[in-house]
Amino acid sequence: MKVQVEGREAYAYTGGKPFDAALPCVVFVHGAANDHSGYTLLARWFAHHGHAVLAVDLPGHSRSAGPLKADVRGYAQWLLALLDAVGVKQAAWVGHSMGSLIALEAAGLAPDRACRLVLIGTAYPMKVSDALLNTAREKPLAAMAMVNSWSIATTATKPGYPGPGNWLHGSAMALMRRVQAAGEAMSPGSNVFLHGFEVCNAYQGGLEAAARVRCPTTMVLGRQDIMTPPRATRELAATLKAKVVQVPSGHHQLAEAPDATLAAVREALA
Repeated sequence: MKVQVEGREAYAYTGGKPFDAALPCVVFVHGAANDHSGYTLLARWFAHHGHAVLAVDLPGHSRSAGPLKADVRGYAQWLLALLDAVGVKQAAWVGHSMGSLIALEAAGLAPDRACRLVLIGTAYPMKVSDALLNTAREKPLAAMAMVNSWSIATTATKPGYPGPGNWLHGSAMALMRRVQAAGEAMSPGSNVFLHGFEVCNAYQGGLEAAARVRCPTTMVLGRQDIMTPPRATRELAATLKAKVVQVPSGHHQLAEAPDATLAAVREALA
């Protein structure tokens, strides 16, 4: 579905069903150098079980026009503007990695507009090493390969895991490259991959946002996640009074442990 947000065209996948603003709404927010496609399983399940679904492409990513937003707050404000554009007063926010910070900030900016909050692969602060930032700046494809190897804990060296025809390492790398190319096409010289990690690294408002959140919160964390390890969520989880669920994965929860992640989000939004 395409919609005008802040005067620019935005795209949101609706899970294979026409969007109906009268239904309970779920907004899915992707991570750095990703897009709506990571949420295909979750988006389709909720769309076919009585929900209005918006799996967004953030500004400057894939099918949503740029420019990229300067920071987490800018993206969160854009999400709230998206709700206004489609006529939704309240939604459940579900975010992965960078998207978890954006969802958290949106729920903190407008507590009355958040009925549930689900943070997948989250951490606060979400610091990024200088080595990764420098490599992303100078050799983004090499940095993508670094992140790919760190994100996926499951041994999946050949197609077929976790489903026939699926190759976690190959598909994750292809998605990052596609999002990067789309960003460059929209704005020559832009580096969507680097920008996402800079946004995560710079975000300092997590505990303040969490203190303003009033809705039930669930964290879905990968037991083997070295990008956002479960231990890095303790203070944030305590502030949010969050329920914490661990799934058998690294940082690629949506693809490595799809069934367990879907089950956790279903329970969180029930």
